Amino acid sequence: MILEIVILEIAGAIIGIFIGYFIRKFIAEAKIKTAEEEAKRIIDEAIKKGETSKKELLLEAKEEVHRMRNEVERENRERRNELQKLERRLVNKEEMVDRKSEILERKEETLNKRSKELEKKEEEIEQLYNKQVEELERLSGLTRDEARELLLNDIKKEVSHEAAIMIKEIESKAKDEANKKAREIISYAIQKCAADHVAETTVSVVNLPNDEMKGRIIGREGRNIRTLETLTGIDLIIDDTPEAVILSGFDPIRREIARIALEKLIMDGRIHPARIEEMVEKAKREVENSIREEGEQAAFDVGVHGLHSELIKLLGRLKFRTSYGQNVLKHSIEVAHLAGLMAAELGADVRIAKRAGLLHDIGKAVDHEMEGPHVTIGADLAKKYRESKDIVHAIAAHHNDIEPQTIEAILVQAADAISAARPGARRETLEAYIKRLEKLEEIANSFEGVEKSYAIQAGREIRIMVKPDEVDDLEIVNVARDIVKKIENEIEYPGQIKINVIRETRAIEYAK
Repeated sequence: MILEIVILEIAGAIIGIFIGYFIRKFIAEAKIKTAEEEAKRIIDEAIKKGETSKKELLLEAKEEVHRMRNEVERENRERRNELQKLERRLVNKEEMVDRKSEILERKEETLNKRSKELEKKEEEIEQLYNKQVEELERLSGLTRDEARELLLNDIKKEVSHEAAIMIKEIESKAKDEANKKAREIISYAIQKCAADHVAETTVSVVNLPNDEMKGRIIGREGRNIRTLETLTGIDLIIDDTPEAVILSGFDPIRREIARIALEKLIMDGRIHPARIEEMVEKAKREVENSIREEGEQAAFDVGVHGLHSELIKLLGRLKFRTSYGQNVLKHSIEVAHLAGLMAAELGADVRIAKRAGLLHDIGKAVDHEMEGPHVTIGADLAKKYRESKDIVHAIAAHHNDIEPQTIEAILVQAADAISAARPGARRETLEAYIKRLEKLEEIANSFEGVEKSYAIQAGREIRIMVKPDEVDDLEIVNVARDIVKKIENEIEYPGQIKINVIRETRAIEYAK
């Protein structure tokens, strides 16, 4: 029974499988048929649409071709019109060229005729000229070459005279312009440079807290004052001046050492030989430091860099050096500024001008220790400490000991004269001043032909009147030059002196 049931179930399952297969196959075939019909429908529609689009594209293409054909025909018509216009224009130009050619041919014929006529006239003129020349030679007694030479000589003389007048005018104008420009540059330089100046003397004054300090400075049997004077080389003057001691000496550095040492001793209160020796050594070190600092500050103020350390020290020593009462360090700084400003105006080397101006009087720092003028000493020092040739040359030429060869050397020379000669820069005693003026007039009056001479402008100019019957206009130049040489050889003076020689001729008559 169970087996039959199982067989039936198996048979049922097999039958079910076959039935399901046939059902699915039927359904699938139905779907395939439906899909094929749908696909056929879509293809038919696509074919219809493609034919429609093809017709539309063909129509558009035909329209485009028609439009382009119209445009090409229009452009061709325009080009044909332009070509016709150009053709007509060319024809007109050809006609004009033909007419002009005919006119030119006629003119050429006319010119040829005139040229032949002119050639005939030139031949006639040449014949007449030769006849006139022969006649002139016969009348003057000179050949053609002699007459030409005479005429050329006359023209040469005339041209030479005119050239001389022109050269004189040009030289005069150039001098006026140069003097004007030089005055402007110098004025500009002086206005921009305003250095401070200190007038040094040969004495220094040390103030005391009370007069009892004088006795302590002198010491027992004068041992303190003798020790201080021996160590510093400076004379101490202790007189009736209340609460003050005077230090006297020509060496300003030693005098400064003595002043600092004495002030330290007064502040310390312990004054005896051992303490004096200690304070003098300290003062020396302070002065040395001060000298170095002053030199460095001067170089910094001017803008000069790379100086040798020994040159820096020598610059600092110039603070304690004076020339006619003018502080040499301040003078050197001023010369550097003036030379640099003038170099900038003229387009010269500002760096060389400033450096040479700062070092131009460096020889004065040691001129009391070495033989020779400060110019030579300064040039040797600059060369020793490897300054350039231009710097050495400018130092050596700043007093015209040698001829200046560079514009910077000339500018240093001019700046030195400006700084020394400006009012108030240097001082001298009234007696020396009067003697110098008298000496200037004496030198001028010693020359033959000099009638009167006057030293004016504080001795910076001599106005000399010469006798017109003994000295002519050319000779006064030689007189001025000879006076200059004699003054340079016999007198020492700051700056420069102008020699103004005047020759005046007067004609006097009386109406009666």
